[in-house]
Amino acid sequence: MRLGRISYLNVLPIYHPLEAGWIKHGFDIVSGPPATLNELIRAGDLDLSACSSIEYARNSGSYYLLPDLAIGSCGPVKSVLLLSRIPPAELDGKPLLVTAESHTSAALLRVVLKKIFNVRPAFTTAPGSVRQSLAMGADEPAVLAIGDEALAMRHDPRFPYHLDLGEVWRDWTGLPFVFGVWVARRDAAQADPEGMAQAAALLCQAKRTGVAAIEEVVALAALSNPKLSHSEIRRYFGHLSYDLGAKEQEGLSLFFNCLAEHGIIQEPPGLKILSAAP
Repeated sequence: MRLGRISYLNVLPIYHPLEAGWIKHGFDIVSGPPATLNELIRAGDLDLSACSSIEYARNSGSYYLLPDLAIGSCGPVKSVLLLSRIPPAELDGKPLLVTAESHTSAALLRVVLKKIFNVRPAFTTAPGSVRQSLAMGADEPAVLAIGDEALAMRHDPRFPYHLDLGEVWRDWTGLPFVFGVWVARRDAAQADPEGMAQAAALLCQAKRTGVAAIEEVVALAALSNPKLSHSEIRRYFGHLSYDLGAKEQEGLSLFFNCLAEHGIIQEPPGLKILSAAP
């Protein structure tokens, strides 16, 4: 089966057990940023994949959610940050630069800025990464940084005001926020229901294995991210949750309701979860 892998540090605990051979599998793993994986699975070029939560919201009829798999946080997430030169309450009508790599984080930012600060910035999309745009002279008063880029920019002196979107959501709603989910295409699941259920079970096994071996995962991540200390990476993983339990599902449903309220989607979808393997 063709399996999508987000090319960020945050999914390492799930994919390292597969890639290191700890768990035998038959996946053809395709790596890319969330927006690319969204496009690939929407087009049928992947059978199952990690993807942005908003991709499920927009195209839920094409997918099943895989059981007990997500990327989220209940509090600070550290890697989804609004970085601003001015207080967030002063951003109404002002340009705000966002990456094209994640639509969920941009939608969440629209929601919280309107709900909490009553502002509507003018969102502009970076042609590449936010850091590349800044290096080429972009001077927007605020940027949205996600993933490894957010970890690298969190101490950038040009932006004295920070909002961690996972923390803002938790303080506002009291619920976890689910940034990413794993989905299976319905046509692939219907063509091979047993195989898809077994694939979902393998990913859950990989999650449990990777979380149990988190110190080895942290050491591996430190080798490829020399600007982050071992303790910083350990704290980062400590803020993440890979579960899709009752509270995460409640937070996800509330986010979908917010998207519909703000006109980002037409109506909130139900959560259709793939049946577990027998």
